[in-house]
Amino acid sequence: MPVTVVVGAQWGDEGKGKVTDLLAQSGERSAPEGPVELVVRYQGGDNAGHTIVVGDEVHKLNLIPSGVLHSNVTPMIGNGVVVNPARLIEEIDELESRGISCAKLRVSYNAHLVMPYHLALDKVTERYLGENKLGTTKRGIGPAFADKASRVGLRVQDLFDPKIFRQKLEVALREKNAILAKLYNTLPLDAEEIIKQYTAYAERMKPYVADTLAEIHDAIREGKHVLLEGAQATLLDLDHGTYPYVTSSNPVAGGACVGAGIAPRDITRVIGVAKAYLTRVGSGPMPTEVFGDQAERMLEASGRDKRAGIEFGTRTGRQRRLGWFDAVLLRYADRLNGFTELVVTKMDVLSGYAELPVCTEYNADGERYKEFPAHQSVFHHCEAVYERLKGWQQDISKVLTADDMPKEARRFIEFLEQQTGVPIRIVSVGPEREQTLRIAA
Repeated sequence: MPVTVVVGAQWGDEGKGKVTDLLAQSGERSAPEGPVELVVRYQGGDNAGHTIVVGDEVHKLNLIPSGVLHSNVTPMIGNGVVVNPARLIEEIDELESRGISCAKLRVSYNAHLVMPYHLALDKVTERYLGENKLGTTKRGIGPAFADKASRVGLRVQDLFDPKIFRQKLEVALREKNAILAKLYNTLPLDAEEIIKQYTAYAERMKPYVADTLAEIHDAIREGKHVLLEGAQATLLDLDHGTYPYVTSSNPVAGGACVGAGIAPRDITRVIGVAKAYLTRVGSGPMPTEVFGDQAERMLEASGRDKRAGIEFGTRTGRQRRLGWFDAVLLRYADRLNGFTELVVTKMDVLSGYAELPVCTEYNADGERYKEFPAHQSVFHHCEAVYERLKGWQQDISKVLTADDMPKEARRFIEFLEQQTGVPIRIVSVGPEREQTLRIAA
């Protein structure tokens, strides 16, 4: 009963979608568990995105799991996801228009809904915070998870009970409209308009809604290869990330159990995905961040292949902040997730540098930290301490095997393994499926 979890090891945008797509497409050929047959998204909402490049086609997914591109895969949205029905339907229509069937898509009855008042509150709250804003995507994700925790949220299953839906909506709107009108001086939302809108969504979503918990456990019992796909990443985890500059759910591997409804004993493999450098969207500390000419050079290199796009968020279009690889963060991510292996992506972006700095520890007020500091005030003052490796000058985007890579690139991989204590099994040197190199154990 092979169950694989794919987790972002940094601040997101590491290439998790490509890894999921690769496993579904090939089963890694030599992997004993075989090709993935069920891909379950276990947390987050449409505030995240996965970009997958297949030839000249670029697919940008927000809610639907990456496995949807493969006919052998059942893509599933688990109970831990908050679902904006409008965005889900839009994404289904977009994929279908490209000839990609969504007939096998399953959406959990227990997933919570993103409602119009969540979107409204997210926007006005960020504006109200001013320079202290968190840099959210304004997709209503935080307010939706807040309602879930407050036990006043509406779930997918409520769409199919008009009486319950109306009762829950009217209770929620009494509070939300009071906040919007009295605190933020905005117009209240109309219950009848929302009911009309969401009744139409229910009709469109009905064919896809299912008891995902039962289907996942049936797949595990039958020995099918199940993959649990997270959005965002470890350092954006609500409990363990760089709070408050985090998301509103738990992307870490442990969150996969809750968000999909499986037991920890079922997980057999945890794949951490990390870029060969570092990116981050939004506010918050980032010790290895680069600026000026260095940032421009890295930004330009990341966009050499226009199919993959330069470093801008898949969902938001916001430019990502850039920095050098941070091994302290990776060691912390391994603690939280228990990686069995790492995938390092975008190695090709680092071609052409005379030297490549890798952060191996932090310095804060004269004290060294080899492990991630527990207190956020310390982390805000951390400066990166680097070990500098010799770079490589060759373009590696067309190499076919890890052995074909320049010795400096192989040394870079070995150094990252030594620093993180986790074996690197896959290296990506471009956006295409074929630009993926496997490293033998």
